[in-house]
Amino acid sequence: MTTQQQPATADIAQRVAAIWTDILGPGSDRAGATFFELNGQSIAAVRIAAAVEEQLGVTLDIGDLFEDPDLETLTRDILARVEG
Repeated sequence: MTTQQQPATADIAQRVAAIWTDILGPGSDRAGATFFELNGQSIAAVRIAAAVEEQLGVTLDIGDLFEDPDLETLTRDILARVEG
């Protein structure tokens, strides 16, 4: 059963990364760069949360983005919500 979950996990991680980089723009794929370091603002937080809900069916509170996560942290949080 684990092998069936891994592609789903990888797919979700790719989709989250695509949303993040699409909305936050050039340079947002820099490892460890946080939401605010990438000049994330409230409109970007709303757009990311909406895209995550639309594409992945996961409710993401924009307040989670105001905790200034990096992409890896955000992805872990979303994966935990999908699996939990």
